[in-house]
Amino acid sequence: MNLKQAIVERRSVKHFDPEHVMTEAEINELMKYAILSPTAFNIQHWRFVQVQDKDKRQQVQDASWGQVQVTEASLLLILCADLNAWEKQPERYWQNAPEEVQGFLLPAIADYYTNHHQAQRDECFRSSSIAAISIMLMAKELGYDSCPMDGFDFDKVAKIINLPHDHIITMMITIGKRTEDARPRGGQLALDEVFLTDNF
Repeated sequence: MNLKQAIVERRSVKHFDPEHVMTEAEINELMKYAILSPTAFNIQHWRFVQVQDKDKRQQVQDASWGQVQVTEASLLLILCADLNAWEKQPERYWQNAPEEVQGFLLPAIADYYTNHHQAQRDECFRSSSIAAISIMLMAKELGYDSCPMDGFDFDKVAKIINLPHDHIITMMITIGKRTEDARPRGGQLALDEVFLTDNF
């Protein structure tokens, strides 16, 4: 499948075949490409929690107001991010770069994020969102459909997965073999309404 086709055909699917099982190789293939998604300063602060345990899946569905895709999907991913990844051995993120690059970027990371809590949080959502579209398009490449979700109780889900105190949940994604097509697109705004040049 080419990229244009994947973008056009990617839809938010709500019903999946609960009997279908994604192989470990397929999941690893999906995530291997997900982690190539860009992040600010290459800090790679996203964390992806796959929920396999049936009891936990049911708990997440209960915290998602009963949405069936949570338990029907072959793969449930909870996208999280480490708010403090910027200060946790940041030299790891540039270990293969020349010394002069490291010498510039490592202090720049500290300068940008220190006491800048809004930036720390904003970057988590930006980076997770970029990773999310990579995941959904790669799922399409592998023959799967998906649904991004924010319709759940974030605090309850955080407790279910034992989320560390310095992490946040940004969204969930369900992935599987669809049993029902997505509804027709509700209505796209005209390109000239959303694509502007130089100013509003």
